[in-house]
Amino acid sequence: MSSADTQTFGKWREKIWPFHGYELKKMLPLILMKFLVSLNYGLLTCLKDTVVVTAKNGGGAEVITVLKGYVVLPVAIIMTILYSKFSNMVKRTTLFYTFIGGFLAVIFLLGFVLYPNLELFSPHATADKLSSMVDVRFASWIAAFRNWIQTVIFVTAELWGSMVILLMFWGFVNHISTMKEAKKSYTIYIAAGDFAAILMGPITAILYRTMGNMDFAYTVQAICGLALIIGAMIIGIYWWTNRNVLTDPRLFDQSKRDSKVKVKKKKPSMWESFKIIAKSKYLFHIAILVIAYGLSISIVEITWKAHLKLYYPNPAGYQNMMGMVFSLVGTTSLIISLFFCGNMIRKLGWHYVAQISPYVLGVTGLMFFLVVIYKEPLTPIFMKFGMKPIVFIVMFGAFQNVVCKVMKYSFFDPTKEMAYIPLSDEEKVKGKASIDVVGSRLGKSGSSWIQSGLIASVGMGSILGTTSYLLPIVLLTAIGWSYSVKKLNDYFHEKDNEEKLVQGSAAL
Repeated sequence: MSSADTQTFGKWREKIWPFHGYELKKMLPLILMKFLVSLNYGLLTCLKDTVVVTAKNGGGAEVITVLKGYVVLPVAIIMTILYSKFSNMVKRTTLFYTFIGGFLAVIFLLGFVLYPNLELFSPHATADKLSSMVDVRFASWIAAFRNWIQTVIFVTAELWGSMVILLMFWGFVNHISTMKEAKKSYTIYIAAGDFAAILMGPITAILYRTMGNMDFAYTVQAICGLALIIGAMIIGIYWWTNRNVLTDPRLFDQSKRDSKVKVKKKKPSMWESFKIIAKSKYLFHIAILVIAYGLSISIVEITWKAHLKLYYPNPAGYQNMMGMVFSLVGTTSLIISLFFCGNMIRKLGWHYVAQISPYVLGVTGLMFFLVVIYKEPLTPIFMKFGMKPIVFIVMFGAFQNVVCKVMKYSFFDPTKEMAYIPLSDEEKVKGKASIDVVGSRLGKSGSSWIQSGLIASVGMGSILGTTSYLLPIVLLTAIGWSYSVKKLNDYFHEKDNEEKLVQGSAAL
């Protein structure tokens, strides 16, 4: 082979697989860890939606608005404060083990103590008394209290996504990765999560076939048992990575390692970290991205889940449908992440790829709401294809949900995580904690505040009566999101140019 052919082959190999052999020692455990944390998130998410929406006493999609807006957010803030306080006191490794262990303890209690004794621990008498005292428009609040065990399941699943995936996993990856590594490997980590999502369809189908006619408590125990095993594996991989990967100077800057003797440094409080975000335009626009995504996806998703309950009133069928959606999301995201996203970022740039998500969510959200609003005039068209309006709404809503989550996993997550890399260690720890945990919760909670307010004022207790008011909110959110991407791109280049100037001055 001539030198020219060798160079050509090298360029093609660099495009298809831009990794050196020794880098696999670092990548493979991180890929497996991302797969496992995402698999647990999929299991818990399918479970939390099912138990809340299909609960026998007062279940419904409207309850989700109460939980996201008024329960999950305060708990997320408390967890973020605890995480921030502990980060000042203990090593990164101790912090990781403590929080993962806490999650696993809660999952064990839910699966094997509380949910199997649902009727015993549910305050039906108090809830019935409260129901007779308040207007029907506030029934979802009573349902959240009555079904407090389902509420805890919902909160645990939501926090697993924000605390374990966004804060702990990605915080760990950002800490041990360079920008050069991120451009090559982050889409691979996203793909690992996509593959985990693909498995949700088969897993829920197996549970549906084997336990569909049994008490749903057995399904809950099976899911929680599997989640505990996966959690133990995550801890094992994290321990092995710290012991065998981060000691290799080729793979990690040794100056960033936790010292054996912890040197305590004064770090800003949680309130001060919020002020850091407010003062930093760069962090502020990252926060806008996270909040806008949570707001727009939640507003559309709650309306879809309300129709989904009408079509699948039983827990087993509802969960099976959610599993199928997860699998479609995973399959599509895996293909895009592996074959398109990385090359698109390298060839088209961060800004172009980051703009895809707000455009897609805005357009598909508009289309879904228009179908819901004008379902009566469109009924003859649906009937020509042998579909009732509810069937088309459920299927189109599932399509919209799949497309938007594919955008998140394939384009939004990697571009958002890359934006953190140029920040200082302090901004990464405190800023990322506030943005990824509280910021994402503000987005979802914001949608819940909007929806619960509309349900109480114009929806007469149902989310289905608020659709026409939600449509312009989604459009305005997408526009603001797109604007923040543009501004963030400007600041991103400013920081990059500043670093180049500093490096040039140092060289002189």
